[in-house]
Amino acid sequence: MEKPRLSFWQIWNMSFGFLGIQFGFALQNANVSRIFQTLGANVDSIPILWVAAPFTGLVVQPIVGYFSDRTWNRLGRRRPYFLTGAILASLALIVMPNSPVLWVAAGMLWIMDASINISMEPFRAFVGDNLASTQRVTGFALQSFFIGTGAVVASLLPWMLTNWLHVSNEAPAGQIPASVRYSFYLGAAAFLTAVVWTVVSSKEYSPDEMAAFAGGKPAEDHSSALTTILRDLWNMPGTMKQLAWAQFFSWFALFAMWIYTTAAVTSHLYHTSDTTSPLYNDGANWVGVCFAVYNGVAALVAFGIPPLARWSSPKMAHIVCLTCGALGLLSITMVTDPRYLLVSMIGVGVAWASILSMPYAILTGALPPAKLGYYMGVFNFFIVIPQIVAAAILGYLVKHLFGGDTLYAIVVGGVSLLLAAALMLRVKDEVPRPS
Repeated sequence: MEKPRLSFWQIWNMSFGFLGIQFGFALQNANVSRIFQTLGANVDSIPILWVAAPFTGLVVQPIVGYFSDRTWNRLGRRRPYFLTGAILASLALIVMPNSPVLWVAAGMLWIMDASINISMEPFRAFVGDNLASTQRVTGFALQSFFIGTGAVVASLLPWMLTNWLHVSNEAPAGQIPASVRYSFYLGAAAFLTAVVWTVVSSKEYSPDEMAAFAGGKPAEDHSSALTTILRDLWNMPGTMKQLAWAQFFSWFALFAMWIYTTAAVTSHLYHTSDTTSPLYNDGANWVGVCFAVYNGVAALVAFGIPPLARWSSPKMAHIVCLTCGALGLLSITMVTDPRYLLVSMIGVGVAWASILSMPYAILTGALPPAKLGYYMGVFNFFIVIPQIVAAAILGYLVKHLFGGDTLYAIVVGGVSLLLAAALMLRVKDEVPRPS
Protein backbone atom coordinates (compact mmCIF):
# COMPACT_ATOMS: atom_id res chain seq x y z
CA MET A 1 0.00 0.00 0.00
CA GLU A 2 1.58 3.26 -1.18
CA LYS A 3 1.42 6.41 0.92
CA PRO A 4 -0.80 9.20 -0.48
CA ARG A 5 1.03 11.87 -2.45
CA LEU A 6 1.27 15.15 -0.58
CA SER A 7 0.80 18.58 -2.10
CA PHE A 8 3.71 20.96 -2.51
CA TRP A 9 2.51 23.07 0.40
CA GLN A 10 2.16 20.05 2.69
CA ILE A 11 5.79 19.15 1.94
CA TRP A 12 6.68 22.83 2.44
CA ASN A 13 5.12 22.91 5.92
CA MET A 14 6.72 19.65 7.06
CA SER A 15 10.15 20.91 5.94
CA PHE A 16 9.85 24.48 7.22
CA GLY A 17 11.39 23.69 10.61
CA PHE A 18 14.73 23.13 8.90
CA LEU A 19 14.81 26.88 8.26
CA GLY A 20 15.13 27.40 12.01
CA ILE A 21 17.51 24.52 12.59
CA GLN A 22 19.87 25.97 10.03
CA PHE A 23 19.83 29.34 11.79
CA GLY A 24 21.45 27.52 14.69
CA PHE A 25 23.96 25.61 12.58
CA ALA A 26 24.90 28.56 10.37
CA LEU A 27 25.51 30.92 13.29
CA GLN A 28 27.61 28.19 14.87
CA ASN A 29 29.61 27.41 11.72
CA ALA A 30 30.31 31.03 10.78
CA ASN A 31 31.01 32.46 14.25
CA VAL A 32 32.18 29.86 16.77
CA SER A 33 35.81 29.85 15.59
CA ARG A 34 35.68 33.65 15.79
CA ILE A 35 34.31 33.47 19.35
CA PHE A 36 37.00 30.96 20.34
CA GLN A 37 39.78 33.15 18.89
CA THR A 38 38.33 36.24 20.58
CA LEU A 39 38.39 34.42 23.94
CA GLY A 40 42.04 33.50 23.49
CA ALA A 41 42.22 30.23 21.52
CA ASN A 42 45.20 29.62 19.20
CA VAL A 43 44.41 28.58 15.62
CA ASP A 44 45.97 25.12 16.08
CA SER A 45 43.80 24.44 19.16
CA ILE A 46 40.48 25.42 17.53
CA PRO A 47 39.77 21.93 16.07
CA ILE A 48 39.96 20.34 19.53
CA LEU A 49 37.50 22.90 20.89
CA TRP A 50 35.13 22.02 18.05
CA VAL A 51 35.28 18.28 18.82
CA ALA A 52 32.41 18.61 21.29
CA ALA A 53 29.96 19.06 18.44
CA PRO A 54 30.61 15.78 16.57
CA PHE A 55 30.98 13.75 19.76
CA THR A 56 27.58 15.00 20.84
CA GLY A 57 26.01 13.95 17.55
CA LEU A 58 27.66 10.54 17.76
CA VAL A 59 25.85 9.83 21.03
CA VAL A 60 22.62 11.80 20.72
CA GLN A 61 21.32 11.08 17.22
CA PRO A 62 21.07 7.26 17.25
CA ILE A 63 19.49 7.37 20.71
CA VAL A 64 16.95 9.98 19.63
CA GLY A 65 16.30 8.02 16.44
CA TYR A 66 15.77 4.76 18.34
CA PHE A 67 13.28 6.28 20.77
CA SER A 68 11.49 8.37 18.16
CA ASP A 69 10.75 5.12 16.25
CA ARG A 70 8.97 3.92 19.40
CA THR A 71 7.22 7.17 20.41
CA TRP A 72 3.56 7.97 19.87
CA ASN A 73 1.70 10.64 21.82
CA ARG A 74 -0.57 13.61 21.21
CA LEU A 75 2.22 15.40 19.30
CA GLY A 76 3.04 12.33 17.23
CA ARG A 77 6.27 10.41 16.72
CA ARG A 78 8.93 12.86 15.56
CA ARG A 79 7.40 16.22 16.51
CA PRO A 80 8.02 15.92 20.29
CA TYR A 81 11.75 15.74 19.54
CA PHE A 82 11.65 18.70 17.14
CA LEU A 83 10.06 20.87 19.80
CA THR A 84 12.25 19.79 22.73
CA GLY A 85 15.44 20.33 20.76
CA ALA A 86 14.28 23.72 19.51
CA ILE A 87 13.59 25.03 23.02
CA LEU A 88 16.97 23.86 24.34
CA ALA A 89 18.92 25.08 21.30
CA SER A 90 17.28 28.52 21.45
CA LEU A 91 18.37 28.92 25.06
CA ALA A 92 21.91 27.85 24.17
CA LEU A 93 22.05 30.38 21.31
CA ILE A 94 21.22 33.15 23.77
CA VAL A 95 23.92 32.11 26.24
CA MET A 96 26.75 31.27 23.78
CA PRO A 97 27.83 34.81 22.71
CA ASN A 98 27.83 35.92 26.35
CA SER A 99 30.47 33.38 27.37
CA PRO A 100 32.96 35.16 29.67
CA VAL A 101 35.85 32.72 29.12
CA LEU A 102 36.91 30.08 26.60
CA TRP A 103 35.87 26.99 28.56
CA VAL A 104 32.34 28.33 28.94
CA ALA A 105 32.09 28.87 25.17
CA ALA A 106 33.34 25.33 24.54
CA GLY A 107 30.75 23.95 26.97
CA MET A 108 27.97 25.96 25.36
CA LEU A 109 28.94 24.59 21.95
CA TRP A 110 28.48 21.11 23.39
CA ILE A 111 25.02 21.94 24.74
CA MET A 112 23.99 23.81 21.60
CA ASP A 113 25.01 20.97 19.31
CA ALA A 114 23.28 18.33 21.41
CA SER A 115 20.07 20.36 21.31
CA ILE A 116 20.26 20.96 17.55
CA ASN A 117 20.82 17.24 17.03
CA ILE A 118 17.71 16.40 19.04
CA SER A 119 15.72 18.51 16.58
CA MET A 120 17.52 17.67 13.37
CA GLU A 121 17.69 13.93 12.89
CA PRO A 122 13.97 13.18 13.41
CA PHE A 123 13.34 15.63 10.55
CA ARG A 124 15.19 13.26 8.21
CA ALA A 125 13.01 10.36 9.30
CA PHE A 126 9.94 12.61 9.05
CA VAL A 127 10.36 12.73 5.26
CA GLY A 128 10.62 8.96 5.02
CA ASP A 129 7.57 8.55 7.27
CA ASN A 130 5.29 10.94 5.39
CA LEU A 131 6.26 10.79 1.72
CA ALA A 132 5.78 8.20 -0.99
CA SER A 133 9.04 6.86 -2.41
CA THR A 134 8.71 8.93 -5.60
CA GLN A 135 8.41 12.17 -3.59
CA ARG A 136 11.37 11.67 -1.26
CA VAL A 137 13.93 13.37 -3.50
CA THR A 138 11.61 16.37 -3.61
CA GLY A 139 11.16 16.27 0.18
CA PHE A 140 14.88 16.19 0.90
CA ALA A 141 15.54 18.80 -1.78
CA LEU A 142 13.01 21.13 -0.13
CA GLN A 143 14.80 20.58 3.18
CA SER A 144 17.98 21.66 1.37
CA PHE A 145 16.19 24.79 0.19
CA PHE A 146 15.21 25.75 3.73
CA ILE A 147 18.66 24.90 5.05
CA GLY A 148 20.22 27.13 2.40
CA THR A 149 17.75 29.95 2.94
CA GLY A 150 18.11 29.91 6.73
CA ALA A 151 21.87 29.77 6.48
CA VAL A 152 22.01 32.73 4.08
CA VAL A 153 20.19 35.00 6.52
CA ALA A 154 21.96 33.64 9.61
CA SER A 155 25.43 33.88 8.07
CA LEU A 156 24.76 37.44 6.95
CA LEU A 157 23.34 38.65 10.26
CA PRO A 158 26.57 40.09 11.77
CA TRP A 159 27.38 41.85 8.47
CA MET A 160 23.83 43.20 8.07
CA LEU A 161 23.65 44.43 11.65
CA THR A 162 26.99 46.20 11.22
CA ASN A 163 26.44 47.72 7.79
CA TRP A 164 22.69 48.33 7.75
CA LEU A 165 21.83 49.04 11.38
CA HIS A 166 25.26 50.31 12.50
CA VAL A 167 25.53 47.86 15.39
CA SER A 168 29.09 47.80 16.73
CA ASN A 169 31.36 45.20 15.16
CA GLU A 170 34.23 45.88 17.58
CA ALA A 171 34.76 45.10 21.23
CA PRO A 172 37.58 45.16 23.79
CA ALA A 173 39.93 42.19 23.92
CA GLY A 174 38.19 39.07 25.19
CA GLN A 175 34.64 40.34 24.50
CA ILE A 176 32.26 39.33 21.70
CA PRO A 177 31.10 42.22 19.45
CA ALA A 178 27.47 43.30 19.75
CA SER A 179 26.84 42.39 16.10
CA VAL A 180 27.56 38.74 16.91
CA ARG A 181 25.58 38.71 20.15
CA TYR A 182 22.44 40.19 18.58
CA SER A 183 22.74 37.77 15.67
CA PHE A 184 22.57 34.85 18.07
CA TYR A 185 19.51 36.31 19.81
CA LEU A 186 17.69 36.68 16.47
CA GLY A 187 18.74 33.15 15.54
CA ALA A 188 17.22 31.77 18.74
CA ALA A 189 13.86 33.37 17.94
CA ALA A 190 13.92 32.13 14.33
CA PHE A 191 14.85 28.58 15.40
CA LEU A 192 11.95 28.20 17.80
CA THR A 193 9.39 29.90 15.54
CA ALA A 194 10.16 27.77 12.47
CA VAL A 195 10.06 24.47 14.35
CA VAL A 196 6.79 25.39 16.06
CA TRP A 197 5.33 26.09 12.59
CA THR A 198 6.12 22.55 11.44
CA VAL A 199 4.81 21.03 14.68
CA VAL A 200 1.50 22.90 14.34
CA SER A 201 0.98 22.63 10.57
CA SER A 202 2.00 19.00 9.90
CA LYS A 203 0.53 15.62 10.74
CA GLU A 204 2.06 12.19 11.21
CA TYR A 205 0.76 8.75 10.38
CA SER A 206 -0.16 6.57 13.36
CA PRO A 207 1.70 3.30 14.05
CA ASP A 208 -1.23 1.33 12.58
CA GLU A 209 -1.19 3.43 9.40
CA MET A 210 2.57 3.04 9.07
CA ALA A 211 2.20 -0.73 9.50
CA ALA A 212 -0.44 -0.82 6.75
CA PHE A 213 1.87 1.08 4.37
CA ALA A 214 4.64 -1.43 5.17
CA GLY A 215 2.36 -4.39 4.43
CA GLY A 216 1.61 -5.41 8.00
CA LYS A 217 3.03 -5.02 11.46
CA PRO A 218 6.71 -5.96 11.87
CA ALA A 219 7.57 -8.79 14.22
CA GLU A 220 7.77 -7.63 17.82
CA ASP A 221 11.25 -7.34 19.26
CA HIS A 222 11.48 -7.98 23.00
CA SER A 223 15.24 -7.44 23.19
CA SER A 224 16.65 -4.72 25.38
CA ALA A 225 17.24 -1.31 23.83
CA LEU A 226 21.03 -1.76 23.98
CA THR A 227 20.87 -5.21 22.38
CA THR A 228 18.62 -3.95 19.60
CA ILE A 229 20.79 -0.90 18.92
CA LEU A 230 23.99 -2.98 18.70
CA ARG A 231 22.40 -5.75 16.60
CA ASP A 232 20.91 -3.31 14.11
CA LEU A 233 24.20 -1.45 13.93
CA TRP A 234 25.97 -4.68 12.98
CA ASN A 235 23.29 -5.54 10.40
CA MET A 236 23.05 -2.15 8.70
CA PRO A 237 22.00 -2.33 5.02
CA GLY A 238 24.68 -2.65 2.35
CA THR A 239 23.75 0.61 0.64
CA MET A 240 24.26 2.41 3.94
CA LYS A 241 27.75 0.92 4.29
CA GLN A 242 28.64 2.06 0.78
CA LEU A 243 27.32 5.56 1.36
CA ALA A 244 29.26 5.78 4.62
CA TRP A 245 32.60 6.25 2.87
CA ALA A 246 31.37 9.05 0.64
CA GLN A 247 29.75 10.70 3.66
CA PHE A 248 32.99 10.46 5.62
CA PHE A 249 35.05 12.41 3.09
CA SER A 250 32.24 14.87 2.30
CA TRP A 251 31.88 15.91 5.93
CA PHE A 252 35.64 15.88 6.59
CA ALA A 253 35.88 18.51 3.86
CA LEU A 254 33.04 20.60 5.28
CA PHE A 255 34.51 20.54 8.78
CA ALA A 256 37.90 21.68 7.46
CA MET A 257 36.17 24.58 5.71
CA TRP A 258 34.05 25.59 8.71
CA ILE A 259 36.99 25.52 11.11
CA TYR A 260 39.62 27.25 9.02
CA THR A 261 38.00 29.61 6.53
CA THR A 262 37.97 32.54 8.97
CA ALA A 263 41.63 32.07 9.89
CA ALA A 264 42.68 31.49 6.26
CA VAL A 265 40.80 34.52 4.89
CA THR A 266 41.83 36.96 7.62
CA SER A 267 45.49 35.94 7.43
CA HIS A 268 45.88 35.63 3.63
CA LEU A 269 43.55 38.31 2.30
CA TYR A 270 43.34 40.75 5.24
CA HIS A 271 46.89 40.09 6.49
CA THR A 272 46.08 40.00 10.20
CA SER A 273 45.45 37.54 13.01
CA ASP A 274 44.78 40.22 15.64
CA THR A 275 41.18 39.54 16.72
CA THR A 276 40.81 43.06 18.14
CA SER A 277 41.70 44.81 14.87
CA PRO A 278 39.05 46.27 12.54
CA LEU A 279 40.64 44.38 9.63
CA TYR A 280 40.21 41.02 11.35
CA ASN A 281 36.55 41.69 12.17
CA ASP A 282 35.90 42.93 8.63
CA GLY A 283 37.43 39.72 7.31
CA ALA A 284 35.45 37.57 9.72
CA ASN A 285 32.24 39.32 8.65
CA TRP A 286 33.14 38.72 5.01
CA VAL A 287 33.48 35.01 5.75
CA GLY A 288 29.89 35.21 6.98
CA VAL A 289 28.93 36.76 3.63
CA CYS A 290 30.78 33.96 1.79
CA PHE A 291 28.98 31.33 3.84
CA ALA A 292 25.71 33.08 3.06
CA VAL A 293 26.51 32.87 -0.66
CA TYR A 294 27.21 29.14 -0.67
CA ASN A 295 24.04 28.54 1.31
CA GLY A 296 22.08 30.78 -1.05
CA VAL A 297 23.41 28.82 -4.01
CA ALA A 298 22.38 25.63 -2.22
CA ALA A 299 18.85 26.97 -1.75
CA LEU A 300 18.55 27.62 -5.49
CA VAL A 301 20.30 24.44 -6.61
CA ALA A 302 17.97 22.39 -4.40
CA PHE A 303 15.24 22.93 -7.02
CA GLY A 304 17.56 21.73 -9.79
CA ILE A 305 18.60 18.48 -8.12
CA PRO A 306 15.34 16.52 -8.77
CA PRO A 307 15.46 17.25 -12.54
CA LEU A 308 19.15 16.28 -12.62
CA ALA A 309 18.36 13.07 -10.75
CA ARG A 310 15.53 12.31 -13.21
CA TRP A 311 17.83 12.90 -16.16
CA SER A 312 20.67 10.74 -14.81
CA SER A 313 20.20 9.13 -11.39
CA PRO A 314 20.37 10.31 -7.77
CA LYS A 315 23.85 8.81 -7.50
CA MET A 316 25.24 10.53 -10.60
CA ALA A 317 23.64 13.82 -9.57
CA HIS A 318 25.50 13.62 -6.27
CA ILE A 319 28.82 12.84 -7.96
CA VAL A 320 28.52 15.91 -10.20
CA CYS A 321 27.67 18.15 -7.26
CA LEU A 322 30.54 16.88 -5.08
CA THR A 323 32.99 17.52 -7.90
CA CYS A 324 31.75 21.11 -8.17
CA GLY A 325 32.37 21.54 -4.44
CA ALA A 326 35.90 20.20 -4.70
CA LEU A 327 36.74 22.66 -7.46
CA GLY A 328 35.24 25.48 -5.38
CA LEU A 329 37.39 24.77 -2.34
CA LEU A 330 40.59 24.25 -4.34
CA SER A 331 40.04 27.51 -6.21
CA ILE A 332 40.29 29.46 -2.93
CA THR A 333 44.08 29.03 -3.11
CA MET A 334 44.15 31.20 -6.26
CA VAL A 335 42.04 34.07 -4.88
CA THR A 336 43.84 37.38 -4.32
CA ASP A 337 40.80 39.62 -3.80
CA PRO A 338 38.19 38.74 -1.13
CA ARG A 339 35.37 39.48 -3.58
CA TYR A 340 36.42 36.56 -5.78
CA LEU A 341 35.79 34.16 -2.91
CA LEU A 342 32.12 34.45 -3.85
CA VAL A 343 32.88 32.60 -7.10
CA SER A 344 34.51 29.77 -5.15
CA MET A 345 31.47 29.60 -2.92
CA ILE A 346 29.23 28.78 -5.91
CA GLY A 347 30.87 25.37 -6.27
CA VAL A 348 30.69 24.80 -2.52
CA GLY A 349 26.99 25.66 -2.57
CA VAL A 350 26.26 23.13 -5.32
CA ALA A 351 27.93 20.40 -3.26
CA TRP A 352 26.21 21.49 -0.05
CA ALA A 353 22.74 21.26 -1.64
CA SER A 354 23.43 17.69 -2.70
CA ILE A 355 25.11 16.61 0.56
CA LEU A 356 21.99 17.68 2.43
CA SER A 357 19.60 15.74 0.22
CA MET A 358 20.86 13.01 -2.08
CA PRO A 359 22.51 10.64 0.44
CA TYR A 360 19.28 10.63 2.46
CA ALA A 361 17.10 10.10 -0.59
CA ILE A 362 19.28 7.17 -1.67
CA LEU A 363 19.44 5.74 1.84
CA THR A 364 15.72 5.95 2.66
CA GLY A 365 14.83 3.47 -0.08
CA ALA A 366 17.19 0.90 1.45
CA LEU A 367 15.96 1.13 5.06
CA PRO A 368 13.18 -0.81 6.87
CA PRO A 369 10.39 1.70 7.65
CA ALA A 370 10.05 0.56 11.28
CA LYS A 371 13.70 1.47 11.94
CA LEU A 372 13.96 4.60 9.85
CA GLY A 373 14.61 6.97 12.76
CA TYR A 374 17.28 4.73 14.27
CA TYR A 375 19.16 4.19 11.02
CA MET A 376 19.02 7.88 10.17
CA GLY A 377 20.62 8.45 13.56
CA VAL A 378 23.28 5.82 12.89
CA PHE A 379 23.93 7.36 9.48
CA ASN A 380 24.95 10.44 11.42
CA PHE A 381 27.99 8.45 12.61
CA PHE A 382 29.42 9.00 9.14
CA ILE A 383 28.96 12.72 9.55
CA VAL A 384 30.39 13.07 13.05
CA ILE A 385 33.24 10.54 12.87
CA PRO A 386 34.99 12.48 10.08
CA GLN A 387 34.51 15.64 12.11
CA ILE A 388 36.15 13.97 15.10
CA VAL A 389 39.02 12.80 12.88
CA ALA A 390 39.33 16.31 11.43
CA ALA A 391 39.38 17.82 14.91
CA ALA A 392 42.06 15.35 15.96
CA ILE A 393 44.45 15.77 13.02
CA LEU A 394 43.90 19.13 11.34
CA GLY A 395 45.43 21.15 14.17
CA TYR A 396 48.53 18.93 14.09
CA LEU A 397 48.78 19.16 10.30
CA VAL A 398 48.43 22.94 10.31
CA LYS A 399 51.05 23.39 13.02
CA HIS A 400 53.65 20.77 12.05
CA LEU A 401 53.16 20.04 8.35
CA PHE A 402 51.74 23.29 6.95
CA GLY A 403 53.86 25.66 9.05
CA GLY A 404 50.80 27.35 10.54
CA ASP A 405 49.32 28.15 7.11
CA THR A 406 45.59 27.43 7.47
CA LEU A 407 44.99 27.75 3.72
CA TYR A 408 46.36 24.24 3.27
CA ALA A 409 43.57 22.88 5.47
CA ILE A 410 41.13 24.20 2.84
CA VAL A 411 43.13 22.33 0.17
CA VAL A 412 42.78 19.13 2.19
CA GLY A 413 39.04 19.73 2.17
CA GLY A 414 38.95 20.05 -1.62
CA VAL A 415 40.85 16.80 -2.10
CA SER A 416 38.53 15.10 0.36
CA LEU A 417 35.47 16.09 -1.71
CA LEU A 418 37.09 14.59 -4.81
CA LEU A 419 37.55 11.32 -2.92
CA ALA A 420 33.90 11.41 -1.86
CA ALA A 421 32.79 11.79 -5.49
CA ALA A 422 34.94 8.83 -6.54
CA LEU A 423 33.59 6.65 -3.73
CA MET A 424 30.00 7.34 -4.78
CA LEU A 425 30.66 5.19 -7.86
CA ARG A 426 30.52 2.13 -5.56
CA VAL A 427 27.05 2.93 -4.18
CA LYS A 428 24.03 0.87 -5.21
CA ASP A 429 21.32 3.43 -5.96
CA GLU A 430 17.98 1.99 -4.84
CA VAL A 431 15.80 5.10 -4.78
CA PRO A 432 13.20 5.49 -7.57
CA ARG A 433 13.79 8.42 -9.84
CA PRO A 434 11.66 11.37 -8.73
CA SER A 435 8.41 11.92 -10.56
